[in-house]
Amino acid sequence: MAEHHFHLKAHWPGLRNDVGDIEAGNLKTQVSIPSEMNGPGIGTNPDEMLLGAAATCYIITLAAMLERSKIDKVNLSMDSEGIVDEMNGVITYKKIIHRPHLILRQNATDKQIQLAQKLTEKAEISCMITRAIKGNVDVELEACVEKEA
Repeated sequence: MAEHHFHLKAHWPGLRNDVGDIEAGNLKTQVSIPSEMNGPGIGTNPDEMLLGAAATCYIITLAAMLERSKIDKVNLSMDSEGIVDEMNGVITYKKIIHRPHLILRQNATDKQIQLAQKLTEKAEISCMITRAIKGNVDVELEACVEKEA
């Protein structure tokens, strides 16, 4: 069993509404509080990064499962939504909704379509990030699996 280490460097020059920088491998960006939360809205923010981590982990996990199952896809895309609730000054990351859209080849069998649908669900519970946030953030799935037109 191999242990992997990831490192991030952060620099925050000022107070709440300033803009900082983060750097982690290929990720180099400015960060600030989002404008929706009365911040400057420059660069990315923790809310987008958590959503990005969950979405990219899910879609890569699903792609790997489809490959192992030899399910030939035409396209795999996804929209994901993060819902953050602010109540009485307490901010809570409430829910993430993944909406993958998987298009299989026209000659896909009913069995392959059913398996692909099952894999969209299995990828959500197998994803490392989903497992890491389980019990704190609900993750929902609204998958669409269909044949190419």
